Amino acid sequence: MTTPKLVLSTPADILSAVPYLVGFHPADSLVVTGSTGPEVRLTTRWDLPADPGELDRLVPLLRREAVSSAFLVGYGPGALVTPVVDEVTRLLRAGDIRVTESLRAEGGRYWSYSCGSATCCPAEGTPYDTGGSRVAATAVMHGLVALPDRGSLRRSVQPSGGTRMRQATLRVVAALRTRLAARHAVAEAATEAATSAADLDEEVARFVGEALERVRAAIGLYDSGGRLGDEEAARLGLDLAVIRVRDEAWALIDDRDAHLALWRDLTRRLEPRHAAPAASLLAAAAWHRGECALAGMALERALAADPGYSMALLLRQALTHMMSPAMLRDRMPTPAELDDEMGPPRAVWLTPLRALLAPAQTGSLS
Repeated sequence: MTTPKLVLSTPADILSAVPYLVGFHPADSLVVTGSTGPEVRLTTRWDLPADPGELDRLVPLLRREAVSSAFLVGYGPGALVTPVVDEVTRLLRAGDIRVTESLRAEGGRYWSYSCGSATCCPAEGTPYDTGGSRVAATAVMHGLVALPDRGSLRRSVQPSGGTRMRQATLRVVAALRTRLAARHAVAEAATEAATSAADLDEEVARFVGEALERVRAAIGLYDSGGRLGDEEAARLGLDLAVIRVRDEAWALIDDRDAHLALWRDLTRRLEPRHAAPAASLLAAAAWHRGECALAGMALERALAADPGYSMALLLRQALTHMMSPAMLRDRMPTPAELDDEMGPPRAVWLTPLRALLAPAQTGSLS
């Protein structure tokens, strides 16, 4: 889903839009939204107080996105917000980026730094209500969400599988372990080593092909408003341990809400040890849409599950350096290019999955 065209003609419009642009209602924050003409190019949020020198990264980021103007909203008391707004305004003007509006919001009232008249900006501030605005209604109609606070956003990616999901996962793990062990035994029993390797690779190709079909079917299911059953979710979570399967899921990410819905659902429902691939895909889908706060929280989940997980580390590096999603998205291979790059399926592709299925690891799924 692309960000809808929100008409922001007043400070109240801006204040109504910001929670939907960042995904939650900010507090003690500075939000900078950059535009090119009428198009919003990106929205970024900074905790206040900001670390020394941290805001120096803002202008290079906006320039990479060809931003020509920006509006600023600081949330919190004047002593916290005003010095940061002054600093950012100076940085933007020095970078030849026009500041169209700068606001401070606190306690349901706002003050404009751009207004010098007591008529339009009284000393006690101007009351505003984001809930019933035209901008909020437009955002909701296009599927944007504004959770109550940052904690709510974090909770939206926390584990929620429960006992039923754990039992379903144990059943799927047992069935997969049996299936892979049987295939390996058949390959080892072959009389010629070459035949054994060829047979095993053919089985891997069949296994990966089935997993790729499940990925595409799941995206289609969530695109139509459906949801995977517990065993289906557990199986897809294990499929993603195979890098070729995960990378195709990554390459398929586009503007549809289905990707965010699917990978958030799996991130929450999968057993914690199995969550790194799905949480990384959630981060990629969120980053694709410019939802950097959600992407960061998804990466926390991924790295809690597997501190060395390479996709999560790559995406965390991109977020830390405030890379544009387009910089990585434009380099993503197509499924056909993945085939060319990785070559035909080989038994080694299943090594990460076998590690998850090992009895010593699955005795405690968490």
